[in-house]
Amino acid sequence: MENIEKIFRFVEENSFSFNPDILEAGLINIFGLIAIVVFVGKDLVGSILEERETTVSQSIQDAENRLNESQKRLTEAQKQMVQLSVIINDIRNDTLSTKKNMLNIDVIEAKTDLKFRFERALLSFKSKERQIFFEIKDQITSLMLAMTVRRVRATYGKMGPTV
Repeated sequence: MENIEKIFRFVEENSFSFNPDILEAGLINIFGLIAIVVFVGKDLVGSILEERETTVSQSIQDAENRLNESQKRLTEAQKQMVQLSVIINDIRNDTLSTKKNMLNIDVIEAKTDLKFRFERALLSFKSKERQIFFEIKDQITSLMLAMTVRRVRATYGKMGPTV
């Protein structure tokens, strides 16, 4: 407000007057009007521009800080990813090793179980073989005794009993 009053006092003191007739005023009045607007609005526009410049530079600084922080977090995340990748590979290797060991143990147990079953089957087979052998032997013995008894009867039966 002070600037406007200064302008009007300056105009009155130097015998300048405002000519409201646009056609008569011409370029001098237009340049004068522009000069007055620039002179009066300089402080107001200057402070707004300074405020805007401060806001923009602060926003840029904040954006740069966020970018730097994001890059740090990205780098840290990449490091963690590499570490996790190493850990996952170790776990996979350990899992494969454990699977192989478990399969080897299962193979050993299966072999032992099969060996035991085959031995048991072999013993059972031998036992059955002996049993059949003894049954055949008993039948042969029974048949031989029966045949011998028939021959003896046939031989001694014709002669009659003698005591």
